[in-house]
Amino acid sequence: MQSLWMLVAGLAFALMGVFVKLASANYSTAEIVFWRAAVQTAVAWTVLRRAGIPVRTQKLGMHVHRGVAGFVSLFMFFYALTELPVATAMTLNYSSPLFLAILLAVLARERPDAKLVGTVLLGFVGVVLLLRPTFAADLWWPGLVGLLSGAISSVAYWNVRELVQAEEPEARVVFYFGLFALAGAIVWMTPQPWHAPTVETGWTLAAVGALGALGQLAMTRAYGQGSTLVTAALSYSGIVFSSVIGIAFLGDRLGWASWLGIALIVAAGILAVHLRHGRREDAAAQVTND
Repeated sequence: MQSLWMLVAGLAFALMGVFVKLASANYSTAEIVFWRAAVQTAVAWTVLRRAGIPVRTQKLGMHVHRGVAGFVSLFMFFYALTELPVATAMTLNYSSPLFLAILLAVLARERPDAKLVGTVLLGFVGVVLLLRPTFAADLWWPGLVGLLSGAISSVAYWNVRELVQAEEPEARVVFYFGLFALAGAIVWMTPQPWHAPTVETGWTLAAVGALGALGQLAMTRAYGQGSTLVTAALSYSGIVFSSVIGIAFLGDRLGWASWLGIALIVAAGILAVHLRHGRREDAAAQVTND
């Protein structure tokens, strides 16, 4: 049941993507990241206080790794959202399970599995199909940035799993991620003009922050306490939500190649997690038999 929190996260992130696009008309990407991080940090701090959980951590190094990877990925993702259709940017970011499968294989020093290699290649065929119209529209740079956000997200998700498995409270994980993103955004904004939020446009920044905090808390709970396989499968609900919202409210239109690419990336991502899950079970069984 904990994995169902990923549906909440998927809807929250899809709605956040819409408000990022709206906010980009008046604010820079760094400013949007700043306000998202500020609201997220405040929400996580409030959750910690109400639960009586101290902010102080014994795992600061792990939070640094998660914070840096998360900030870079978030910044790239928001930039891609401002330039590409919401469903395209969301799908490129959700290519992270493909990169995570590669990362885990490298970290475990495992021999490449033919099924896993085939699955990852299938996913990248989907990436190529999804990027074709992007390149044709001379939006190759936002497309590549969006893909890189997915690659770096895989590192951030791995860090989240490590933190939760080390019994770090979910709200504290979200709090420190927000703190590092806030610091990174301030550094990035320093040489740029600052736009003070107004009554007319500030609500878009508040929505980005609130939905981002909700999505982070729900995602962290799903990955930390739910089934990895079920959670990963449900994570792709974000693409479904963003596609519907983008078409209904933003006028996004995707061709058949883009829809096929999205389908291949989703299928390959779920298969990649399934194969990794199966290999862990096989390894556990081998240890038990030995």
